[in-house]
Amino acid sequence: MLRSSIREFLCSEAMHHLGVPTTRALSIVTTGEEVVRDMFYDGHPRVEPGAVVCRVAPSFTRFGSFELFTARREFALLRQLADYTIRHDFPHRGEPCEKAYVEWFEDVCRHTADMIVHWMRVGFVHGVMNTDNMSVLGLTIDYGPYGWLEGYEPDWTPNTTDAAGRRYRFGNQPRIALWNLMRFANAIYPLIEEERPLRDALAAFSDEYARGWRTMMAGKLGLRRFDTKTDDTLIKELNDVLQLVETDMTLFYRSLADINIDVEAAAAQSDEDLMAPITGAYYVADELTGEYKARMSGWLRDYIRRSSRDAFSVETRRNNMNAVNPKYVLRNYLAQLAIDRSEQGDHAMVADLLDVLRSPYDEQPDRLEFAKKRPDWARNRPGCSMLSCSS
Repeated sequence: MLRSSIREFLCSEAMHHLGVPTTRALSIVTTGEEVVRDMFYDGHPRVEPGAVVCRVAPSFTRFGSFELFTARREFALLRQLADYTIRHDFPHRGEPCEKAYVEWFEDVCRHTADMIVHWMRVGFVHGVMNTDNMSVLGLTIDYGPYGWLEGYEPDWTPNTTDAAGRRYRFGNQPRIALWNLMRFANAIYPLIEEERPLRDALAAFSDEYARGWRTMMAGKLGLRRFDTKTDDTLIKELNDVLQLVETDMTLFYRSLADINIDVEAAAAQSDEDLMAPITGAYYVADELTGEYKARMSGWLRDYIRRSSRDAFSVETRRNNMNAVNPKYVLRNYLAQLAIDRSEQGDHAMVADLLDVLRSPYDEQPDRLEFAKKRPDWARNRPGCSMLSCSS
């Protein structure tokens, strides 16, 4: 259907230009036919325009591809698929053998860690992280009920069917990735028949993710490197403060680059003046109480003292931060507006969005309407907040 095809087409291309490992979209074509879909599985189906999106990737092999053969105890086919995957997608591991199987699994763990770090960097929530939606190449695959954080809520999920348990919520994505890798390890165990190397690889995933996350967060904050003596505490406090009032994650980190990191100047500023560069990231100005302003400005002063130690020039610091903190992401309300128009035969906004999202880190002053916070009308509208697997 056109609705879900547009979502997948735009999102996979947006992720690519954000620098996130992903499958790509080659084309989207309307079929001229109609299909019946029940968006929220609640007994309200409707007729919608049909469409087909053509996806491209080096491989569409998933964790679940291997689980299937192991569950059926079809171990010869399991080995055949593993050997094919190594020869075609991991040829640097040489001819398939027990050692190659272990090293291949280590590669999958590392690629998966890298992908999740990028998801967390840009505030992306996949929505359906089951093993059949996990690529062995560490590529984002199957764009269903995805979303970007609007307000910074680590417990947010875009998936209606996940609303109760929030298994696939933003903050839980690293743990779910590890769980999926454990399922993958169980699936390929018959090829190795030894637990220790698989357990070591899973431990390496956690180490790789932790290192990648620290490096990523240092980049988002404009720091030269992550200092474990100070930065764990600094980031924990920031994550806590960002949840006290509704704060747009994308706009907050983008505007943080405009904070003056001169320690003496910061000490002389009032709380309001110090916070001025980031106030555009807040949804409701009335929520910025004196208590909140004191806490956020306290964090900003700690951040300024920390940043000043790295001795970047103002321009270098801003450029570094703007290279990893996007100005434009595919907000669900923008995708829905494009879908609404496209279903009426006007595909211009799809093309406009695609053009903007090809340069997500650039200012694009003539496209600022695509960088705005989610409007109030979109807060609870279907397609703009919660989505289903048929969205």
